[in-house]
Amino acid sequence: MGLAQGLQQLGLQRFNEIFADKQAEPNVVALLALSDFAFRILAQHPHFIDYLHNEQWLASRDTSAVFDTQSLAQIAESDAFQTLREYRNLHWLKLAYLDLVLKNDIRDSISYTSQLSEQLIDSAYRWAYAQVASVWGKPTDEKGDAMPMLILGMGKLGGYELNYSSDIDLIFTYPYQVETQGGRKSCEAQVFFTKVAQKTIAALNQVTPEGQVFRVDMRLRPFGDSGPLVMSFNAMEEYYQEQGRDWERYAMLKARLLGTESSYWQEFYDLLRPFVYRKYIDFSVIESLRKMKALIAQDVRRKGLTENIKLGAGGIREAEFVVQALQMIRGGREPSLQVQSFCKALEALATLNEVPQDVANTLTDGYLFLRRIEQYLQQFDDKQTQTLPQDDVGQMRLSALLETSNYGDATALINQQMRLIHDEFNAMIGAEDDDEQDVDSRYELLWEKPSIEVISSHLLFGQNTEFFNIVYDFKVSGTKRKLGGRGRDVLDKLMPLLLQQADKCGCEPSILKRVLAVVEKVISRTAYLELLLENPGALNQLFKLCAHSKWIGDHLACYPILLDELIDPAQLYKTLPLSGYEQEIRQYFLRIDENDLELQMEALRQFKQTHQLRIAAADATGVLDVMKVSDHLTALSEAIVAQCVNLAWQQMVTRFGYPPEASDDEKGFAVIAYGKAGGVELGYDSDLDLVFVHNCDGVGQTNGDKQIDARQFYLKLAQRLLHLFNTRTASGILYELDTRLRPEGASGLLAINIETFREYQLKQAWTWEHQALVRARMTYGQASLLARFNEIRNEVLSRQRDEQKLREDVVNMRQKMRDHLIKGSGAEFDIKQGVGGMADIEFLAQYFVLKNAYAQPKITQYSDNIRIFASAAEYGFIEPNEMQQLTSAYCDYRELYHQVSLRQEAKLVSLESVQNDVNAVTTIWQKYLA
Repeated sequence: MGLAQGLQQLGLQRFNEIFADKQAEPNVVALLALSDFAFRILAQHPHFIDYLHNEQWLASRDTSAVFDTQSLAQIAESDAFQTLREYRNLHWLKLAYLDLVLKNDIRDSISYTSQLSEQLIDSAYRWAYAQVASVWGKPTDEKGDAMPMLILGMGKLGGYELNYSSDIDLIFTYPYQVETQGGRKSCEAQVFFTKVAQKTIAALNQVTPEGQVFRVDMRLRPFGDSGPLVMSFNAMEEYYQEQGRDWERYAMLKARLLGTESSYWQEFYDLLRPFVYRKYIDFSVIESLRKMKALIAQDVRRKGLTENIKLGAGGIREAEFVVQALQMIRGGREPSLQVQSFCKALEALATLNEVPQDVANTLTDGYLFLRRIEQYLQQFDDKQTQTLPQDDVGQMRLSALLETSNYGDATALINQQMRLIHDEFNAMIGAEDDDEQDVDSRYELLWEKPSIEVISSHLLFGQNTEFFNIVYDFKVSGTKRKLGGRGRDVLDKLMPLLLQQADKCGCEPSILKRVLAVVEKVISRTAYLELLLENPGALNQLFKLCAHSKWIGDHLACYPILLDELIDPAQLYKTLPLSGYEQEIRQYFLRIDENDLELQMEALRQFKQTHQLRIAAADATGVLDVMKVSDHLTALSEAIVAQCVNLAWQQMVTRFGYPPEASDDEKGFAVIAYGKAGGVELGYDSDLDLVFVHNCDGVGQTNGDKQIDARQFYLKLAQRLLHLFNTRTASGILYELDTRLRPEGASGLLAINIETFREYQLKQAWTWEHQALVRARMTYGQASLLARFNEIRNEVLSRQRDEQKLREDVVNMRQKMRDHLIKGSGAEFDIKQGVGGMADIEFLAQYFVLKNAYAQPKITQYSDNIRIFASAAEYGFIEPNEMQQLTSAYCDYRELYHQVSLRQEAKLVSLESVQNDVNAVTTIWQKYLA
C-alpha cells in the first residue's frame, strides 16, 4: 500500500513526536498516518508499540480474560473501569493495525471485534454481579446454584459482525423471581438484577479519563426507555406474545446470548423462537419491511444524510433487508436459516435455492466490501460513522486503502457495489413502481414559456389567465434560487406534472398557490422535489389536502419533512387508536440518543406535526367527526406531555439524583390540564394550560453527587418542562405552554405540593378559578396523586356557595371576557365570544357544577361540557330538552370552529347560519343567569 506524500509526512511527524529516539518503522508510520485514534492511544501508552512487534500476539485471536483475579468483589470500581478501558484500547489498536496496515480479511476482523466485545461485556457483568452479591447475596435456583443474568446481544454484536466503533444494543433478562440469600441484606431477584444491570452499564458506558468501553443502548428492550431494565423470562414471553411488533421480530433475528452458556440458555431461546420465526411461510413481513425501509429513507432525508454507505440506496442496510426478509419468511420452516450471521444466512438461502448463487455472491461481495469501507471510516478516529469523508485527509486515506490513484476512483468502486445491492433489494422488497405518468406536452410548453397565449390557445385551466400569473411568478422567483444542475433538472420534470395535475383536478387558483408555496419551501432540497416527482400518489395527496384545508397547506409549507407522510395514503388517513399515541411516541424515541437534547426536541416537534397532519387529513376528508378530532388532538398532547416529563426527569435525575422515596415509576410529580386540554376539546392551534404539583413534604434532599432540596428539584423539573415545550427550534415550538392558572398566578411557584394546592383552592381561590377547576383533570401522574387530586377537586367544587354571589361572579367574568375579546359585528357572529356562543355554553356548564355539586357531588365527575350537561339533566338540574339544545349548539359551534381553523380564517360566521343555536343558548342563559 502506497501512501500519498501528505499522509507519509503526517505519519512520520506523529512517529517522531511519540518515539523521538527510535528509527521510523514503516508499518507504524502508516498506522499513525491512517488513524487519529491509533495516534492518541500510542501517545498515551508508548509501550503498546511492543505489542505491534509481537507477531504471535498479532496472529492470535485469543480473547484472554480482562481481569486476572478471581476475587472480583474485591476490585474497586475505579480499578475495574481502568482495566476494562485499557484492555479495550490495546485490542482496538491491534484491530486498527490488522485492518489498516496488514489488510486483514474483513470477515475475520468483524468476528474478532465481536469476540473481544463479548469478553469485555461479560467481564463487566461478572464484576458487577460479584459487587452486588457481596452486599445482597445471590438469587439461587431450586438446586441452590446462583441464578445468572442473561445478556442478549442485538444487531451486529449478535451476528458476530460488530462495527469497530459501534454502540452495543443489549437486553437483560433473568429466569424467575426469588429472594437473594447469603448477603448482609436480602432483596427480590428483580431488584438484585436491576442493580447488576445498572453497574454493568456504568462499567461499559461511563466516560472516564481513559475513555469509554462502549456506548450502551438499552432502548430495544420491551417498552423501550420506559420499561424495566431487566425482566424475567415470563414477563419477556408475555410482552413478545402480546405486544411484540414486526420491527422487534426483525431485531431479534440477530439476538444472541453472550458469555458462558448456562442451563437457562436453551429455555430462553425456546420462549423467544415462536415470536421471531413463524411455523408457516410468512409473506406478511415484506410489507412491514418495506415500511421500515421507507422510514429509514425518510430519516435520511430529514437528517440530510448524503453518501451514507449504511443507510443510502444500495447500502449495508438494504443488503441486510434482503437476507433478513427471507429469514423471516422462511425461517420457521427451515432451521438452517435461524442464524444470526448475515453471511451464514445467505449461504443457507443459496443452499435452499431461495436465492440464486450468483445473487448470493453479489450480495456477499457487496456487503463485505461496504463493511470493509465502514471499518476503515471508523478506524480513522474511533467514531461511529458510515458517511464517506468530506475532508482531504480522510479522502486520501480511503484512496490509499482502496489502492486507487484518486478519490474519484475510490467512490466509483463504492457506487458500483451499492448499485448492485440496490438492484437486488428492489427485486426482492422494493416498492412496486408507479405507472409512469404521461406528461401532456402542453404543460411542458407552459412551464418552458409561461404565457397567456399558451393557456388560451391550448385551452388550459379553463383559459383562466389568473393561472398564468401564478405560474409566471413562480418561474421568475425560481430563477433567483441556487438549485444546481440536478435540482434544476428535477424541477423542470416536476413542474409540467404538477401543472397537469392542477388542471386535471380543476383546482382553484388559490389551491395551486398553496401547492406551489409548499414546493417553494423545498425547492433547494432536491430530495423532496424527487419525492414528489417519483411518487405521483404523493403529488395527488398534496393537491387533495391543500384543496381541503389552508391549514394543512400552510403546515406542509412550514414543515416540509411532512411530505414523507403523503407517500402512503393508507397511513396518512389512518389515525392511531386513542390509546396508541403514548406507545407510539415511546417507539419513536427508541433510536434517539438519550443524551442528544437538541435531537430529542426536534423529534418531539416532528412527532406532533406528523400526527397532527394525519388527524387533520382524516378531519378534512370526513374520516373523523369533530368530537373525535378533539379526542385525538388531546390524546396526542397527553402522550407528548408524558414523554416530556420522562425526558426532563431523566435529565434531572442524572444531574441531581432522586428525591426521597421517588423512583422512575413513582416520580411524585403530576400534571393537571385545564381549559381545552382538561375538557378533552383541543383544537389544532390550542395552547396547553397546565399546572404542576408534587407530593414532596419539603423534607430531605436528592441522593445524587450534586444534592439539592427536594422541593427545588421539582421546581427545576417544571422549569425543564417549560424549556422543552417553549424553546423555538428549526421546527418551531412544541406547544404554547401557559401555567398562569396555578395558585397565585404568574407570581406563584411553578410546581407546588398538592396539599398546598388544596389549601389555596379552599381558602384563597376566586370564583373564576373554581370555574377553571371544573374543566381540570390530571393527565399525568402516579395513581396515588391522581386519587388525591380527584378528592381535592371534588371537595372544592362540592362546597356550598351563595347562589346570588355565584351568579354575579359568573356573569361579571363573562362580561369582562366579552368586552375584551369579542370580534365581528352585525351580520357576523363570533363563534367563541358572541352572545349565545361557545363561551356562554362553557360558563353555563361551570355554573351548573358549582351551584349544584353540594347537593349532588357526582356532577363533578366529568371535565368536558357534553357530559356535564348530561349529568345535569340526569340529576334534574336542567330540563332534558335544554341539555339537548346546549349539546347540539356546542357541537355545531365546535365543528364550525374546526372548519374555520382548517381554512385559517377568523372565527366568524354569518349570524343567520347559527341563529337557531344562538337563540336556544341565549334563552337558557337568561333563564339561569339573568
